[in-house]
Amino acid sequence: MVSPWVRIGWRNLGRHRKRTVLTALGLGAGYFAVVFIVGWADGITAEMVENATGLVSGQIEIHARDYRPERSLYNTIGGREGVDVSELLRTVSLDAAVVAAAPRVYAGGLVSSGDSTSAGMLMGIDPELEPRLSRFLHELTDGRLPRSSSRELAIGTEMARELAVDVGDEVVVVAPGADGSMGNDVFRITGLFRTGLAELDTTFVVLPIEDLQLLVSLGPGRIHEVSVATADPWRADAAALTLATALTATGLDLEVASWTELRPEMLEYVSLVDSFYFIIFFVVFTVAMFGVANTMLMATYERRREFAVMLALGTTPMMVVLIVIAEAVAMGVLSLVIGGAVTFPLMVWWHTAPPDMSWLYGELSAFGTLMRPTLRVEYNVVVWFQAACALIATAVLAALYPALRASQAPPADTLSGL
Repeated sequence: MVSPWVRIGWRNLGRHRKRTVLTALGLGAGYFAVVFIVGWADGITAEMVENATGLVSGQIEIHARDYRPERSLYNTIGGREGVDVSELLRTVSLDAAVVAAAPRVYAGGLVSSGDSTSAGMLMGIDPELEPRLSRFLHELTDGRLPRSSSRELAIGTEMARELAVDVGDEVVVVAPGADGSMGNDVFRITGLFRTGLAELDTTFVVLPIEDLQLLVSLGPGRIHEVSVATADPWRADAAALTLATALTATGLDLEVASWTELRPEMLEYVSLVDSFYFIIFFVVFTVAMFGVANTMLMATYERRREFAVMLALGTTPMMVVLIVIAEAVAMGVLSLVIGGAVTFPLMVWWHTAPPDMSWLYGELSAFGTLMRPTLRVEYNVVVWFQAACALIATAVLAALYPALRASQAPPADTLSGL
């Protein structure tokens, strides 16, 4: 059975409906601000991580144990003997968390056309598997991906501009070989890509893996890396641990590293953003507290004679406090309903179809990755619950002083008009 004092507290909200609604809107706006700001911050970090790991690198990289950090041409998986690439990919793909995996070979070299020369990072790929993993190859600005064993390649638009070449032109690629020789060959440009990152568009050269292995004198089974994409970047650590366990049976000395290990600066940024959530809570609800306190002070002052009569008839001061607190809780619940009614439809909209802000900001980059300027928000149920509790707590804390003041008013003096 509901206490009569609680019913009185709820009933008092209807005495000044405009003031009640305005106060509830203020608290509801505070709830919306906290949930939206945190959701937007989560959206920015999610966008950053997804773009950074999905553009080229993938969420997990598998190398020979001694490959990093030098990333030497000679340190291939399986050493000089190489590895059965198909069997390795099959083992990796058996993991349920893996959605794509592709082998890669890397080498440094020079790309020349006429009198122009540009230093580049040569990346050997499987033309069938790589587009499932690397987003920058999904849609070329011009042309198509090179075909296997065809002496074809794709380059970035900035490198094409520097070399004054286009799709269909030929370039000379020179690269040091693993056997000490100097490899060189003529390749035809079949595609141009643009990532929006100058360091990639100026230096990256994509070739079929067989062509690059032949150019730098690596055998067919010698690869530097297997790049892995997972459905959820935030579960990459667990997936990397599972893959490392599964690959021990191959007898290869491998390092399985997730993006959190490969890109620690991004992980630090995510941790930094999370640490600001408390500040957001504190600032928003502290401001809201003053509005609630003002409302409760006015409400208790206007009813000071009512409280004086109740005290004179034997109501304890604690009961008066409970009435005011119950009114504050009712205000908080009403505010939560209003705030939730506005917040959650917008959250669903901005999560599924975030408004594009590129017309205002253009292209943005952070930590070497291109970011879409959108109002994308992520769902954070824990923060929703914490914000709801903070809203109720704000209403109660703001009502404590007015409640104590109302309970300590001398009945005789109040009723006599003093």
